[in-house]
Amino acid sequence: MKADTVVVLDFETTGLSPDAGDRAIEIGAVRLESGEVVDRFQALMNPGQRVSGFIEDHTGITNTMLANSDHSAKVMHQFADFIEGHNLVAHNASFDKRFLDAELARISRSYSGDFSCSLLASRRIYQQAPNHQLGTLIKYTGIASTGDFHRALYDSEMTVKLWLHLLATINDRYPIKNISFATIQQLNRTPKKSVEQWLARQSEGLPTKKRLKTGG
Repeated sequence: MKADTVVVLDFETTGLSPDAGDRAIEIGAVRLESGEVVDRFQALMNPGQRVSGFIEDHTGITNTMLANSDHSAKVMHQFADFIEGHNLVAHNASFDKRFLDAELARISRSYSGDFSCSLLASRRIYQQAPNHQLGTLIKYTGIASTGDFHRALYDSEMTVKLWLHLLATINDRYPIKNISFATIQQLNRTPKKSVEQWLARQSEGLPTKKRLKTGG
């Protein structure tokens, strides 16, 4: 599947780890088909527990808002249907994947797509950026931004713009036609010092000489 046909998603949560009992409180996602936005998903979800004052301040999501929202199980059933058959992208994907896996496990649902990470790709394509936080990269690449980060749908929409900018940057440097999702997954495993050589080989249509190692 092509890298520009994906679902880009973002969770807001009560904390950092579902293993520590933290839960998702909002999900936002954007579906891309051949680089065009074709659908969006956004919902608050009531996890049955209160959020801290820090999370309220950080996200703007209050306990009152959550008390008036659908239960997590209902939202996650809807979201499982939304992502069915699509590959997935998130900024710092390991975080969002943990929460997606945990919330879907609670309702005995799963998904068929693979994950890729725009943060890891940015570390390889935008190596001179001051850091690779989403907000910093939006400014670094000159992408227009008019909203507030730390709400799930807005962060997803900004990640979409960054993802498409990444693909365009790769194509500008190396004319790789119809960049595949698997190509970006391989890119994310390529050591940063080897990225230019690796992309050059992809544009020439040559096989890599050896198995790529994970880079920082």
